[in-house]
This record gives sequence, C-alpha cells and structure tokens, in this order.
Amino acid sequence: MASYLRDLAPSRADYAGARRTWRGDLLAGLTVGIVALPLALGFGVSSGVGAEAGLVTAIVAGVLAAVFGGSPVQVSGPTGAMVVVLAPIVATQGVGSVAAVTLLAGGIVLVAGMLGLGRAVSFIPWPVIEGFTLGIAVIIFLQQIPQLVGHAATGHSSNALIAAVQALGEADPVLLAWGVGAALVVAACMVLAPRLHAAIPGSLVGIVVVTLLALVLPTPLPRIGALPAGLPTPALPAVDPAALSALILPAVTVAALAAIESLLSARVAAGMADTGPYDPDRELVGQGIASLGSALFGGMPATGAIARTAVNVRSGGRSRLAAIGHAVVLLVVVLAASGPVATIPLAALAGVLMVTAVRMVHAGTVRAILRSTRSDALAFVLTAVITVSFDLIVAVVIGVILAGIVALRSLSRASSVHREAIGGDAQSGDERIAVLRFDGPLFFAAADRVFEEVSALDDVSVVVLRMSQLELVDATGARMLGDIVQSLERRGITVLIKGVQPRHEDLFRSVGVLGSLRHHKHLFTDLPTAIAHARDHIRRERDAATT
Repeated sequence: MASYLRDLAPSRADYAGARRTWRGDLLAGLTVGIVALPLALGFGVSSGVGAEAGLVTAIVAGVLAAVFGGSPVQVSGPTGAMVVVLAPIVATQGVGSVAAVTLLAGGIVLVAGMLGLGRAVSFIPWPVIEGFTLGIAVIIFLQQIPQLVGHAATGHSSNALIAAVQALGEADPVLLAWGVGAALVVAACMVLAPRLHAAIPGSLVGIVVVTLLALVLPTPLPRIGALPAGLPTPALPAVDPAALSALILPAVTVAALAAIESLLSARVAAGMADTGPYDPDRELVGQGIASLGSALFGGMPATGAIARTAVNVRSGGRSRLAAIGHAVVLLVVVLAASGPVATIPLAALAGVLMVTAVRMVHAGTVRAILRSTRSDALAFVLTAVITVSFDLIVAVVIGVILAGIVALRSLSRASSVHREAIGGDAQSGDERIAVLRFDGPLFFAAADRVFEEVSALDDVSVVVLRMSQLELVDATGARMLGDIVQSLERRGITVLIKGVQPRHEDLFRSVGVLGSLRHHKHLFTDLPTAIAHARDHIRRERDAATT
C-alpha cells in the first residue's frame, strides 16, 4: 500500500525531460495562458460565481493539477461542463455554497484516485460521452443568452433552456442588439484571426476589439467590473452544518463530472503527445488536490480541459512546465492587468463561450453515431436530450444504463447452442442422440433463451452437452444448466456432459449441475468416449424394448 501511494506522489522523474523541452514548454505555456484567459473569465461569469473565481481556479488548480496529476501535458481549470453543473447549484444553494461543494468534491475525487478508481471512465460508452458533450455544448450556448441581454447568470430558472427563453422575453431590444453585435464581432475574430496566422488567439483578439469599441462608443453593455489585484487569502470555506447535508449530492455530482472529464481529457492528450501513457489514478489524485486548493482560495471545481490541453500539445508542450507556465501567465494578468480586464463587456465573453460551445460539436462524429446501430444512436440522442432537459449526471447514468442494456442484449445473442452431427460412420440409433455445443458466454441475459432452445428437443434418448467452447458462465447460467439437466432427465432423456473446463467445475458443483446427472459416470473429458457411452445406452434401451 505504501509503495502504491508513493507512485501517486510527485517525483523528480516527472521533470526528467524538462531540460530538453523547457523552451517549447514555456512557449506553449504562454500560448495556453492567452487562450485560457477569456475562457476562465467567461466560465466564472457564466457559472454565477464571478470572473475572479474563474481566474483563481485557472491559476491555483492549474498549478496543483500540473504538479500532482497523472498526465504531463494536461491543462486544468474551469470548464464548460463544470459551469453546467454549478449554475443550478448557485441558483438553488447560493454563491456561498460553491467553495464548500468544491472542497467536498475535491476530497471525493482524491479518495477515488487513492482507491484506484481511475480506469472507471473506460466503462462509459462512446455514444454516451458524445451525447453528454452535445448536451453540454447546447447548455453552454443557452447560458450565454441572459449575458447578451444584461441579466445576471442566476437571475432566472436553473434550467438553461427556460432561463434563455425568460431572458429573451424580458430583453431590452436595444441592449439585445448591442449584445448580439458584440458576440458576432468576437465570433468573427475567432474564425478569421487564425486564418491569418495559426498562432493568433482569435478569442483574445475578439475581446480586445469589442472592449475598445465599447470604450469608444456609448454602449449600454454591462462590464465584468472591478477585480482584486491579487489572489485572495486562503481560508477554509464557511459551512453551515445544518446546510451540509444539502450539499452532499451536488458535491458527488461535481466529483463525478470532474473525474469523467479529466480522465477523458488525459486520454485524448496521451493519444496526441509522444510523452507516453498517463496514470489515471494519479490524475484523479491531482484533480482532487487541485479542487481542494481552489476551494481554499475561493475558486470553483477544476477539471482537465480538453481544448486547452490540445492547444498545449500542438504548441509544443511536453512537460508539466507548460501547464505551470500557463498558470503563471494568468497570475501576471491578475497582478498587473486587473484594471483593463474589468472593462471587458460580458457580451464579449458570451461570444467566446458561444463559439466554444459550437466547436465542441463535431458534425462528422454526430453523423457517424447516428448512422451506426440504432441502439448507439438512441443512447446518444437520449443522453443529449436528458442533459439539456434535466441533469448532467442523470443523463450520464441513464445513458450508461441504456448502453449496458444494449451491450447485454448483444452479448446474449453471442450465446448459442448448436446441434452437431455425430462424426465417423453412422450407426443405427444415432438419430436418437443429440450432441449440443454451447458457444459464447452463458449468463443471466441469455439463460432463458438457451433453456427454451434445449428444452424444445424431442425424439431423442440421449443428449450430450459439449462444454469445452463455453467461454463465460455466471451463477444464473450455471443454475439454468442444472435446470436443463433435471428437465431432460425427468422426461426420460439421459444427459451426458463433456469437457467441463477446470475453472467452471467449482461453480457447476456448487449450484448442483453435476449433482443433477443420473450417474456420476455421465461426466466425460472427450467426445468419442461420450458418444460411445451414448450408443451403448441406445442399444441397451432397444434391447430392453424387444424383451
């Protein structure tokens, strides 16, 4: 246990290649920091906790996740998926609850990593993940509509769709026009600027352009407002013990989302970079510590950010120095440029997040899933609809359950029973012998169907059950085999079993399969001996009938 925990801790080996890659890491850190600035501000505002909390999270969690996490190129901070979960929490529990929820969620993720639960994300099917991503993108887009018309993020329903409709219904037409115009300018910059040069950060260019226009023109657009010129003093969140129970479920929801998104991002990063595999358990430990640190500074929960991580890898980041550098860039902004940042119109940040939401959805991926199996398409659509209409974690749970049901159905179809011909020279009475071969897994989802197929046999005196091809058996499947043996024996049909694999013997014996045989000698290791015994039985049966 001690050695396992040591493997989860940072070490000098984490920076073994930094001497060779540090120049590219620092350049990548600068690039990612510039890209992350508008996103951190926007996600903080959109979640309802404020731009300051978004910046604090990107800085504190960014450093801690880089140092303690399991991926050398992962960039962490506030993300759109977390905003989707936090906005309803802020609406129902208040802004003051966010730090407490962040602290609890960080502890849960940390413990999950220490318990070795990092590979659990592999159990979530691809269509569910993509449906979940589509739903998040729609919610992020809808959450920006109140910002365009000057409404507070927590001023309406906790449901993004309802809040967007309410905000549009109450909108001042003039303010709406200015807000839409600002968002369109930002979107145009994000699309066009990279075409001039790939290194130009379109989102930052768009925010600068809109901010300058807002300073020159008499616009009614609301601004971010004053920001502190430094990080807050760390302190434990004030939690009312009476209200703690109401925060447990939100904290579990946040923790589950943080774990899922961080591990997905780390997996994507491992496929993009040449830095080797990532450690999923250590990644959870790092993300848990990052959220704990963020909570102490008044921030929000952190996760691995796929888009920022991808920018890091493409910009040459190959060690943890890049993610640390991105946090330093943001810290410099807080210390030296909080005044200019305060003048940024909220509509400009809304434009950044709207474009980000659109870019989260890949048309080719959606088409591929919809053109695949009907069950995968259903899981994708259902997960997306539930995400938008109800709750993110509920959507993932239902999507996984649906995908699991579909997978079990497909697996059960792989379970089959085939009647084989008796090899060699045919003998009189062979038509009264049925040799049945079991293929694939034999488990609860296939038990009833297999029982019905075997029980339907008639005009036979001996059934030989070939078990050597049986891959997997659970207790239900073994019990069903016992029921088959008993059912056939009650009908006067002798059952012989051939080729029970050693790993199945204890299970067959404990549930009574072997005890259901008429005689202990009806268990065989090879097929020719079983066939010879069956033919002897047919001859004895025929001789008895003629005397």
